Amino acid sequence: MKFAEFRPGQVIEAGPHAVTEEEVLGFARQWDPQWFHTDPEAAAEGVFGGLIASGWHTCAIAMRLVVQAALHDSESFASPGIDHIRWSRPVRPGDRLRLRAQVIEARRSDTKAHLGILRWRWQLFNQHDAQVLDAMVTSLFRLP
Repeated sequence: MKFAEFRPGQVIEAGPHAVTEEEVLGFARQWDPQWFHTDPEAAAEGVFGGLIASGWHTCAIAMRLVVQAALHDSESFASPGIDHIRWSRPVRPGDRLRLRAQVIEARRSDTKAHLGILRWRWQLFNQHDAQVLDAMVTSLFRLP
């Protein structure tokens, strides 16, 4: 999507993404090697009763879905950050995640006319419609 196509209140949906045990283990072993992400047997005895995905893996899934649904052919070039992030429930192998991204604000910068600023809320839901991620994200766009 081009920056000019984003409107406050607009909702963009994508997915589902099927989470596999192999994916959970691979991400965690490389980026978040805590036992409840990398050791299925130990995780089964833990507080979550089984293997769970890293929250950072959950964010990466959201990013992939956002790119596929909205940013792949846009003028987006960076993000100054995330104002809020919450992992509401653990993501588990076998979950099917879908994205709901709602545009909060889309405007040109007050000081740089070539810069578009998009504030949007990203939410991921599992196959039971339970929210597993809630994030408030800012994206920057290079405009003509």
